[in-house]
Amino acid sequence: MEKTNLTEEVAAQNQTMRRYYQLHAKIYDATRWTFLFGRKSIIKLLPFPEAAPIHILEIGCGTGHNLALLARAFPNAQLTGLDVSGDMIAKARQNTAALGERVTLLEKPYMPNETAFTGKVDAILFSYSLTMINPQWQDLIRKAQTDLKTGGAIAVVDFHDSRFQWFKRHMGNNHVRMDGHLLPLLETTFSTLVNEVKSAYGGVWQYLLYVGRKP
Repeated sequence: MEKTNLTEEVAAQNQTMRRYYQLHAKIYDATRWTFLFGRKSIIKLLPFPEAAPIHILEIGCGTGHNLALLARAFPNAQLTGLDVSGDMIAKARQNTAALGERVTLLEKPYMPNETAFTGKVDAILFSYSLTMINPQWQDLIRKAQTDLKTGGAIAVVDFHDSRFQWFKRHMGNNHVRMDGHLLPLLETTFSTLVNEVKSAYGGVWQYLLYVGRKP
């Protein structure tokens, strides 16, 4: 029964995200730059040479903004983006069309029981996606550990915490959990390379930059 309840919760969450981004996909790139800090920084922190022929998987790729940045940063990389929102994937197809076969886009959730990427990925990027995955965020961090090659890297940029309850409630209304919950599991699952918590908007909230290796 407990597993059935979790499956139902995950399905409901995915449907909520699809509805949410039916509108937000149209305005995402025009509005989110004002508070999604650190997206360029996390790509620069990936521990690979520029010319490395690596495979990078982004979970919650949205409009393809990060995939385009990754393509420029790593010109020999193959890129895969997953997102549950068909509207966001449609935008990503437009934004990455010039990259041709270097980019694969999949309209699907990242699921713990799938084996398509097991041990095959050099880097996995979660950019402002894990805090919106409730429940199952723990499972997906562990899934990333399984899908990475030995020595591969996980990179996370996301909301971290706020000292203001009103702001946490506001973010909760936008499906974001914000209570510093990601970092402890990341640190116990991976060998930490980068762990930075930075302040935004004069300390209203904090965001996280984390890079770790699979031992």
